[in-house]
Amino acid sequence: MERELDLAEVSDGRLYTSGDMVKIGCNDCAGCSECCRVVEDTIILDPYDIWQLERHLAADFEALMESRIRLSVVDGIIQPHLYVRPNGAGCTFLGADGRCGIHESRPGFCRMFPMGRIYEDGDFRYFLQVHECGYPNKTKIKLKKWLGIPDLGRYEKFVKDWHFFLKKVQGILGETENDDVVKSVNMFVLNLFYVKPYETADFYEQFYERLEEARIGI
Repeated sequence: MERELDLAEVSDGRLYTSGDMVKIGCNDCAGCSECCRVVEDTIILDPYDIWQLERHLAADFEALMESRIRLSVVDGIIQPHLYVRPNGAGCTFLGADGRCGIHESRPGFCRMFPMGRIYEDGDFRYFLQVHECGYPNKTKIKLKKWLGIPDLGRYEKFVKDWHFFLKKVQGILGETENDDVVKSVNMFVLNLFYVKPYETADFYEQFYERLEEARIGI
């Protein structure tokens, strides 16, 4: 999701890598689930998130659409996001005990919080959103540990490549006023990267096969 940011206003003024220590440790959010309760339809899901959810819940994309995710247009591209219960009830995966029901397979945006990403020069770095989490007395923790993602190097490469692929698609869609072309490109991307089932084997191999197909097909 594209946002206009003034880092001086929203961050501590630093940019981080996953090897850096950041003051975000919160004792595993003990006694707090505020971010899961106030969240709106802003947790955009990338293909890795969908692969994780499908494995964790033993459900395909169509089944997820029934009660767990929804589609919306984000920066001109149709993408899935976590479904949020109405009337401020929060994320559907938030249990009555205030804990995440899919913590081991939670989406990348949830893993990062309260960090964000800023993309520049074909790469990205993390920044700390200092106004987003009100948990007191935070401690320093290595960002890599906070993210808790296996094969983090491969994951970060995927994140970067997916972001810049979407930017390319945005550029293509921005150059046409033909609604049929816009719909066709959107459905191609949605079906190829989300609806088409992933095997339980190596996600990244499957993703890059599809990415190559998309680069040829668009």
